[in-house]
Amino acid sequence: MFSLTGIVEIPSVEIPVIRRALTCLTLLTLFSVAAQAAEPIKALIVDGQNNHRVWPTTTKMMKSYLEDTRLFTVDVATAAPKGTDPNFKPEFSKYDVVISNFGHGAADWPKETQKAFEKFVSGGGGFVVVHAADNSFPNWIAYNQMIGIGGWGGRNEKSGPYVYTDADGKVIRDTSPGRGGNHGAQWEFPVIVRDKDHPITKGMPTEWLHAKDELYDMLRGPGQNMHILATAESNVTNRHEPMIFTIKYGKGRVFHTPMGHAEYSQECVGFITTITRGTEWAATGKVTIPVPDDFPSAEKTSSRKFAE
Repeated sequence: MFSLTGIVEIPSVEIPVIRRALTCLTLLTLFSVAAQAAEPIKALIVDGQNNHRVWPTTTKMMKSYLEDTRLFTVDVATAAPKGTDPNFKPEFSKYDVVISNFGHGAADWPKETQKAFEKFVSGGGGFVVVHAADNSFPNWIAYNQMIGIGGWGGRNEKSGPYVYTDADGKVIRDTSPGRGGNHGAQWEFPVIVRDKDHPITKGMPTEWLHAKDELYDMLRGPGQNMHILATAESNVTNRHEPMIFTIKYGKGRVFHTPMGHAEYSQECVGFITTITRGTEWAATGKVTIPVPDDFPSAEKTSSRKFAE
């Protein structure tokens, strides 16, 4: 407006108005940050060829466990049941982490798919190896580097050393000749946490009793950039075999557990906690999922019956 002097007068702005405007801007910023933080972790389970007939059920179980955390969205890509599937070409780049539920005897992926997967993991994507997924693809060099150690499929001393620990947790790299991969009868076995400070195992008891499962032993492979978080003593080899471990592959994080043979194995709260925390770590490098109150103790297993 104009004054009588001809000078333009600018109306004064009340301080409370400015404060309200700043408060609104601050809240909008916080909401934006919160929305970004709430962006789900995109996970992909790959399956389709596995010597364990229960694999369709265990895929459903792991999908459910991850989604129950409310941190993940989970898709599934299933290859044809036999032979190399030329149409098996998941878009790995759409995801933060890939979980393999393949198994022994799985046919090689198409070369194009192998290369895309190598690029995904080495470029910073997460990868999770569950039970018999470490039986797969014995002749795929990059895959064996990703999983650290594996078994069966003709693996032997040419594949790399046996990797295990002694009773005190000292890592042994044993170059003795011999086949890779073995297990005895299924049983409930104690898991010993070797690294209490790693995000995956932090908060777990030093020892906990896993539900009935196959305890893989005599696994061997490159074992490079491998960090053992927990072990179990085999009643076949008397070695402390890796049960929870990580591998660094390029910029990618790999989480590997040989546990999870059957539905009753995967119903173990120890397995559920391990797979969800391990997958979160592989995807983000961090773990926010807590260790639940019903986690197994050194004396007693703890399971949750799975219902589809």
